[in-house]
Parts: sequence; C-alpha cells; structure tokens
Amino acid sequence: MAGHTLAQVNEAIAAAIGNKELPPMEPGAMCYMMSKGGYGGETIPHWPSHLMFFYSDIDPAIWGANLPGSPVFAVADPMEHLTQFVIPTRKWSDGSEDLPATPHVHPSSSGSQ
Repeated sequence: MAGHTLAQVNEAIAAAIGNKELPPMEPGAMCYMMSKGGYGGETIPHWPSHLMFFYSDIDPAIWGANLPGSPVFAVADPMEHLTQFVIPTRKWSDGSEDLPATPHVHPSSSGSQ
C-alpha cells in the first residue's frame, strides 16, 4: 500500500475485512500493558496497568462495558470490525501496587460513554 494515504489504507483494510479476504480476529485474543514505563501518546502520556481483549464485531454490552461503575471499558470500531475491551489491573508487571483502579477513557472511545 506504499504511496497511499492513511485513509486509503484504512479503507482498503476495512473493505478486505468486509469481503472476508482477511480473517476475523480470533475470539479472545488478548494483550497486557502492565509496564510502569508504558507511554500512551501525547493525549494520555501514561495509562494505568491494564489487560485488553479483542473480538470481531461484538457488542460491548455483552461484557457490561462502559456502564456506570463497570470496571470494563470498550471501544467498538465498525470500520475495522473490532471490539476492544480494556480492564484496569491493580498491579504493575513488577508486582508493585498501581493506584486504585479509577475510570479512564480510551482515547478512541471519548464521546462514546
């Protein structure tokens, strides 16, 4: 996709997923971000320790995400056919305590809560 704009690349990927040319996310794919040295970018320089789970086209309400008092946050991206669930943890990767879990808004979910 060399030479294409980011919008063109995103559109091509979304079309490939929609046409089933790319496989859906494997159910329950996950990653963890538990390093004290993690960097979330300029808008949120440091995120608390957290786990992330990925599913293809699943309703965030299934996990009770984004509800008042819920520790689960989610971002559903219809263009990428992807739902990302974020769950804060209370310990860093070195085992030390993180601050008590407080509500955080994922950068791409602002406005969806």
